[in-house]
Amino acid sequence: MKSCNDNIRFRMWALAVLLILPAGAMIVRLTQLQIGRGEELRAKAASKYTGSRRTIGKRGEIYDISGHLLVGNMPCVTIIIDPSHISSPVKRRNLALALSRMIDRDAAELETKLSPERPKLSPSGKPLLDADGKPVMVPVRYAILAKHIPLEKAAKIRETMNKLGYRELQYSYDTMRHYPKSGLLANILGLTQGDSASNAVAVFGLEKFYNAQIAPSGGRMIFERDRRGIPLTYGNKKTVNAAHDGANIYLTIDEVLQSIVEDELDAAYTKWQPKAIYAVMVEPRTGNVLAIGQRPSLDPNAKGGIRSSDCRNRIIEDRMEPGSIAKPIAVCGALDRGIVTPNTTVFCEHGNWIYMGKKLTDTHNNGTLTVTDVIRVSSNVGTAKVALMMGDKTLYDTFTDFGFGQRTGLPLRPESRCILRDYRRWDKLTITRACIGYSVNVTPVQMARAYCAIANHGKLPKLRLVDRIEDPETGKIYQLPVEPPKQIFKRSQTSVEMVQMLKSVVGPGGTAREASIPGYHVAGKTGTSRKSLGKLGYTAKYFASFVGFVPADNPAFVLLVTTDEPKGGRYGGKVSGPTFQQISLRALNYLRIPPDPSLLPKK
Repeated sequence: MKSCNDNIRFRMWALAVLLILPAGAMIVRLTQLQIGRGEELRAKAASKYTGSRRTIGKRGEIYDISGHLLVGNMPCVTIIIDPSHISSPVKRRNLALALSRMIDRDAAELETKLSPERPKLSPSGKPLLDADGKPVMVPVRYAILAKHIPLEKAAKIRETMNKLGYRELQYSYDTMRHYPKSGLLANILGLTQGDSASNAVAVFGLEKFYNAQIAPSGGRMIFERDRRGIPLTYGNKKTVNAAHDGANIYLTIDEVLQSIVEDELDAAYTKWQPKAIYAVMVEPRTGNVLAIGQRPSLDPNAKGGIRSSDCRNRIIEDRMEPGSIAKPIAVCGALDRGIVTPNTTVFCEHGNWIYMGKKLTDTHNNGTLTVTDVIRVSSNVGTAKVALMMGDKTLYDTFTDFGFGQRTGLPLRPESRCILRDYRRWDKLTITRACIGYSVNVTPVQMARAYCAIANHGKLPKLRLVDRIEDPETGKIYQLPVEPPKQIFKRSQTSVEMVQMLKSVVGPGGTAREASIPGYHVAGKTGTSRKSLGKLGYTAKYFASFVGFVPADNPAFVLLVTTDEPKGGRYGGKVSGPTFQQISLRALNYLRIPPDPSLLPKK
């Protein structure tokens, strides 16, 4: 017979078995979940309360040589909404009307954006229809109402909308590409497209050429979120891959000199009403481009009104037959090879010469002139006769040495190489035309580069537009090297002799008195060339150019000004000479290069 203690003991064992079996099963199950499927289940749970988003750095900025900002990133706000949060048509209409007054947008357009549904479109872009022929509607959960709103204005909009009870609006903070100097250097800097500076697409100019360096890199961040997907302010955040800012670019451009050039281009553009006008200023020893501009141009901040034709870099794309500004180049070749001296005399046929059955004329009745006077009065006949002394190959080699038919080294695309036909394809007349700037063509920057060689003792530089590149995160700077110039003169006196000739052009009896500057020796050359129609001949329209350097014996810069189809004038000295003078005078004052007292007018 069992005792009372035996019954109690039996019940205890039975209870233990009943508890141990479920507990054991639970332990086995927990072991399976924690160890066998732990990673899988943790990932599933994390997906419910964590989110991720792509992060991106800041697009690199562009500065002038002294660090003045030319292209930057400006904070802005994008106003967005989930249209499904506004179900009342009346509220949609009132919201659209209130917002339109603050952002200067059409209220009807905004009301359409606020619609909670839109027709579903086929791959071809046409609305899909249901069986009854009605459009298939899909819900709209996201709509952009306004972009690129400045921070201060966005704050006022937010305050006003909240007071009116429109708390459904969301304000997303971003950056947009901004050009603080408006149209200054616009064609060179280029342009981007896109809603944000971070994901901007470069269109042209330096923005495009250096896009690989300027563009930021993307990263990824993981964060804890609520049921609606909104990041928790107190939640954990983890950067998986860090985003990096793009590099900053420092140009050789001097902002003040650039402003001077563009001011004077505006004045000349207004006066002469040309098709276009260009100017480029270069430091001849280094090839640094100090200023470069053109008209017409554009304002990159006003992206809505930009024409594709205004985006063209005419100064590196447009080809022209240079006319008389090519004469010193040809004569340099003759001087350097000892074919002529500055005092060699040439009979200029009294300005009317028939060669190979074709007439070549001068604007003046010139008889016998020295080579110096040939340049001073810009004699076509005299230059052609010097070229004949040189021969086809020597003239061709001279043009090649000065960079004709070659790119200048500027980091801009497209850049025209232009045409310099091989001398073996010339006819017997070509040499008498090529030497005076016809039958060859150049871009304005190629011609400015050629004059750098004359100003710099026969050393032809490669043009530079970018001085250095900076890593904004480390501060490390990569200095772009100044490449050694190409020595193209064999005689040290060649440059000295040509400089003296070019001084006479701006002196008494020369063709460019309008380009003279009191207190300074100016070396330069005028050029007037008719525009070519190819095999159809020439038009009655002209390029009017002046190119020179100052002070002549120790140049601070080479400056070329070319006016395309000026109205009311055609000669380079009259049309472009005064613009050269005004730019140079202001530039010399800015650079603090004092005048020579002996050259100033006596009081």
